[in-house]
Amino acid sequence: MHLWIIAIGKMKKNSEEDLLIRRYVKRCQWPINIIELEEKKKLPVEELKKAEGRLLLSSVPKGAKIIVLDEHGEHLNSEQFADKLIKWSDSGIQNIALLIGGANGHSSEVKEKANLVLSFGRMTLPHMLIRAVLTEQLYRAYTITAHLPYHRE
Repeated sequence: MHLWIIAIGKMKKNSEEDLLIRRYVKRCQWPINIIELEEKKKLPVEELKKAEGRLLLSSVPKGAKIIVLDEHGEHLNSEQFADKLIKWSDSGIQNIALLIGGANGHSSEVKEKANLVLSFGRMTLPHMLIRAVLTEQLYRAYTITAHLPYHRE
């Protein structure tokens, strides 16, 4: 299984979040690629969401399952998240794309393409911090499926 984090916005190199993300990506035995995208044009909010959505969707590998991170998404615990990933992998899915939108969220087109709309809670978190939370949860999912002692119930 290959994981793709596709996000709007550029991470500042060697920031605290970047270092944390790199730590979890390195620990995880599942390959994780991070693609950062930016819409350079100044657009009204709805047009910007659509433009960012097109950027995100155009970067999803063909045949990938799509997980959209959104505050209004489904709430899964770590075991349920791990179970979802491993079931997809066991069914032959080779790529899973995790999409993080811009500051204004995702367009309806992106949400409609999602196989799962996932929320890490109703609190607002900075986009760079959510990347760190996501990479930690991917590493945790790996340790759960590999029966490693990192995860505690």
